[in-house]
Amino acid sequence: MNEILLKKSLSEDVKQYIVNAPLIAKKALPGQFVVIRICEIGERIPLTIADSDPEKGTITLIVQEVGKTTRQLGTFAQGQKILDIAGPLGTPSEIENFGTVVMIGGGIGIAPIFPITKAMKAAGNTVISIIGARCADLLFYQDLMTAHSDEVIITTDDGTCGLKGFVTDALDELIQSGRKIDRVVTIGPPIMMKMVSILTKKHGIPTIASLNSIMVDGTGMCGACRVEVGGETKFTCVDGPDFDAHKVDFDLLIHRLDNYTPQEREANSKFCNCTDKKDRG
Repeated sequence: MNEILLKKSLSEDVKQYIVNAPLIAKKALPGQFVVIRICEIGERIPLTIADSDPEKGTITLIVQEVGKTTRQLGTFAQGQKILDIAGPLGTPSEIENFGTVVMIGGGIGIAPIFPITKAMKAAGNTVISIIGARCADLLFYQDLMTAHSDEVIITTDDGTCGLKGFVTDALDELIQSGRKIDRVVTIGPPIMMKMVSILTKKHGIPTIASLNSIMVDGTGMCGACRVEVGGETKFTCVDGPDFDAHKVDFDLLIHRLDNYTPQEREANSKFCNCTDKKDRG
């Protein structure tokens, strides 16, 4: 079992957990993830390793409370234990000195883009980070992204922080300004990654997308996370999560993410009803 050493609220429905996991912390690399199970009868869900500290034996997980399991985890307090954490899983991100890289994180995607950003900067790249959210209240990690970037551009849909608009608007401005961009890495909602990919493909800029497919076992056995990349079936958990964004069938990915929507709504409803009853005594 893995103890929660620190719990912190980052924004609306987004929590940060620093968890004791020495073996995972020792091996974790940027771009990898874990699969957690919070109780004996609970489902298994993937979470990106947002940071790790091998010396302290800890990993950092950023969780957005959207489904039954993430909401239930949100009820856990500092000192409580997560039943099991498997990892690190997935293929690490490709880190080398590409030149000028643009790191794009949207919404909860800011969390997984951070460790890759930090590694890209350490590898000697000029790092331009673009992070965006619907509004200022949903932004987080601005200080950490700034510390490991040469330039940070913030966008919000409603203009409450930074530029009003989408991350693609900021990226387009960079491209139109004539800045040489050697690589783009994007993580966030599938529709955001799709639009980033369309834009960079138009200008011939190599682009990597870290996908957020539905997963069950995380080891390539169940097939739930399959995606189509360059006309071939790939498994996000073992072949990814990073793929050439210009080859990803984002429409199929978006469709597959909706496969279990009815079941997710039912589980959420039952959990919320149960919680309400407990609150009422």
